[in-house]
Amino acid sequence: MVAAGFLSAAGGYTVGREALKGIKQPDARPATNLSDASGVPRREEVTILREADILADVKAQMDGNVRRAESVGAASPASAQTKATTVSTSPSLTSDMLTASPQANLPIVAQDQGVTLEVRSVRQQDGTMVMDVNLTNRGSQPVKFLYSFMNVTDNQGRSFSTNTEGLPAELPPNSESFSGTVSIPIALLEGSNNLALSLTDYPNQNLKLQLSGIPVVR
Repeated sequence: MVAAGFLSAAGGYTVGREALKGIKQPDARPATNLSDASGVPRREEVTILREADILADVKAQMDGNVRRAESVGAASPASAQTKATTVSTSPSLTSDMLTASPQANLPIVAQDQGVTLEVRSVRQQDGTMVMDVNLTNRGSQPVKFLYSFMNVTDNQGRSFSTNTEGLPAELPPNSESFSGTVSIPIALLEGSNNLALSLTDYPNQNLKLQLSGIPVVR
């Protein structure tokens, strides 16, 4: 039995060895992966930089950053000067706009059927806004007015009562111009920029004189 077991083991060993012939364990050494196609192992070359070269490279980069910063700093004063110039010129434009006289839009004239109403100027006097007006009748018929019916409104649609002086109750035909004033308390004109005025004859109301864009002065 011992001899039979020994012969059986020897036979199995021989068969297994013949079956594994030509097969070998993979080489896991790092040098094997660096081999080229010819089977000669390649060596990874490591370049060692000199300390002087590293310091020179760092110094060059620092010098470049300093030059860029100096160029930006040199451009800044010009930009600041341009902005300062723009700001300094703006007040003069605003001042010109604020100092523009409201009389620039005057006189304002309305005409109907030969009758002319003209606002020549506006001014402030004793807490009132005064409009200097002319009224003329070039028609062939006399015209009567009731100035309490004069309608004055502002740009917000508010109506104001007025005080009229110097204008006649009746305009004769082919007459000369009559001068007078139309006054409104300044306190009532808070928030108003311009006024519109309309006047019609009384009692027939055949004609209508309308003016707009009368500037408000305070």
